[in-house]
Amino acid sequence: MTQAAGYSITIRMHVTPELHASGKIIAAVSDSGGVITGLDVSDPGTETTVVDLSALVHDPDHAESIRDTLNGIDGCKVDKVSDSVFLVHLGGKIEVGIKVPMRNRTDLARAYTPGVARVCLAIAENPSDARNLTIKRNTVAVVTDGSAVLGLGNIGPEAAMPVMEGKAALFKKFANVDAWPICLDTQDVDEIVRTVEIIAPGFGGINLEDISAPRCFEVERRLRERLKIPVFHDDQHGTAVVVLAALINASKLVKKDLSSMKIVMSGAGAAGAAVAQLLLHAGVESIMLFDSKGAVSTLRTDLDPDRMELAKRTNLNQFTGSLSEALVGADVFIGVSQPNVITAVDVEKMAKDSIVFALANPDPEINPIEAAKFAKVVATGRSDFPNQINNVLAFPGIFRGLLDSGAIDITEEVLMASAKAIAECVSENALSSVYIVPSVFDSNVAPAVAAAVIAATKVKGSGS
Repeated sequence: MTQAAGYSITIRMHVTPELHASGKIIAAVSDSGGVITGLDVSDPGTETTVVDLSALVHDPDHAESIRDTLNGIDGCKVDKVSDSVFLVHLGGKIEVGIKVPMRNRTDLARAYTPGVARVCLAIAENPSDARNLTIKRNTVAVVTDGSAVLGLGNIGPEAAMPVMEGKAALFKKFANVDAWPICLDTQDVDEIVRTVEIIAPGFGGINLEDISAPRCFEVERRLRERLKIPVFHDDQHGTAVVVLAALINASKLVKKDLSSMKIVMSGAGAAGAAVAQLLLHAGVESIMLFDSKGAVSTLRTDLDPDRMELAKRTNLNQFTGSLSEALVGADVFIGVSQPNVITAVDVEKMAKDSIVFALANPDPEINPIEAAKFAKVVATGRSDFPNQINNVLAFPGIFRGLLDSGAIDITEEVLMASAKAIAECVSENALSSVYIVPSVFDSNVAPAVAAAVIAATKVKGSGS
């Protein structure tokens, strides 16, 4: 089993100087399967030494096992085990700063009363001035109801906060966009729409996040109709953009045109539907979607209106067999569903130089190592395997471009341009089966995407 940064721990223990010098502590942790990343003396003491040992472990149970092992050594007493992930989250991950001086009465009079009244009156006379005279032009609301958080499901608004804070931090880090988490204690579509509608004046854009399908489709549709700022559901469109970018580059490696590829998808929720729609717009002609009840087709009577519309444009041969059967001869598998839905045997039956995007997180639709035995290109949503399909490649740059251009409508052309910009960040010389998308830390990505969005919108200074 592979250790991950998500299970990095620090163990504080009291040990005798003799034990510390003997190396038995290091040996015990290593023999227990932990990977030691640091060993620091916090307090040398005289009779006992306080030691902080950092290590990567498999999971919380593994951490407890190591604690027990250390406590079983004569001369060692574990004080506490701290999870580094929890330490990062203490007090939250974002904060508000100020951009203007507040040193004296003059500064205060300019930034607040009485000077601020003149600015308020100017905006009252011309509301569009809010973009230039307030934080609106660089501020995004990250809105969720906590109903579809990561792979955790419907865990509610409070439990969704760490993810939304993280999203806001990514906005700032990669595109210098000020974003703020808005976690709503309702899962009623009408209430969500109305709440976002009435807080919208303070924001230049709305990023919908982790709202379950099919409600997310209706929420986005209605907000786009009512608001004069861009509304973007990242689970749908961010995923679709990065998948298309990765597929553009993967297709170059296998020397196949997108239009000729036979694509089979597992997952017809928010992400799956958006990926399929964008691939169709990109010229893909053969897509077969599967949900938990089988192949999506117009023959089914249990589809909601959104999925029925998608069924009319996919699975044109009305295939009704299994996912495994559909993969025979397929060029591409894209999974945005759940773990372990296909096997290496299924991949072996795909077309020559097949492409597998197993994107379920944290556990993909197939073990990437197994898929790589037969597929030419394998991608996942995980950071510990090559070719991570990560939405952070898309949404910061997309919003940077939308905010800078003042554009409102997020069209298929905007999404296509974003995908192509991401793909082009991987040079022809660098392109390989283990490098089809740029690193999430590539500083060229967000500016490239923003520039592509501005060019695609061809709108300067509109919006409110």
